[in-house]
Amino acid sequence: MFTGLIENVGTIASVDRRGNGALVCVASALPLEEIALGESIAVSGACLTVTSKGAGRFTADVSAETLARTTIGKKKPGDRVNLERAVALNGRLGGHLVYGHVDGTGTLAESKPSGDGRVFHIRADPNIMKYLVFKGSVAIDGVSLTVSSLRSDGFEVALIPLTLEWTTFGNLFTGHQVNIETDIIGKYIHKFMGREDSTVSINFLKDHGFA
Repeated sequence: MFTGLIENVGTIASVDRRGNGALVCVASALPLEEIALGESIAVSGACLTVTSKGAGRFTADVSAETLARTTIGKKKPGDRVNLERAVALNGRLGGHLVYGHVDGTGTLAESKPSGDGRVFHIRADPNIMKYLVFKGSVAIDGVSLTVSSLRSDGFEVALIPLTLEWTTFGNLFTGHQVNIETDIIGKYIHKFMGREDSTVSINFLKDHGFA
């Protein structure tokens, strides 16, 4: 479990394809001496398990499913990635509940200035958009953000200068693919509303202050 607050921007050292999967090595300034083998680290939003570590770097196995659903398989040495360790249960939840289970990828269609920050227009498929709501939470490349606008082909998020500085977002360009994880709460609501025996409806959600 993660919060979407990035701790460090690392660099891909290598991606070694192995059958349907891969072994990825990430150079990082995270305190690796505090991280045990088997622990989880979100790499640009994808939850990976540390399988080995050395001086300033760690490796993780990447499954075929993760390669197919995320941008990890497209990374090359030198690419920057957002990193976050799993949250401790006694820690603060500064962002929102992020599982590191990426739903799919989107594309940065437009990046425009907004005061000192920027607004990103992310193009995303309907199977992702069905879980997004205005002012709801979304994780993009592992960063917890708020949906500032819904569009016919995607959505927008507003980025403050600190986010641009402390994540990979300051270097994103139009056409760049990003990992998207929608809010787990939205997924559960969507599933329950689709059940024949469900008592949850739009009116029910409005009556209880959820819509």
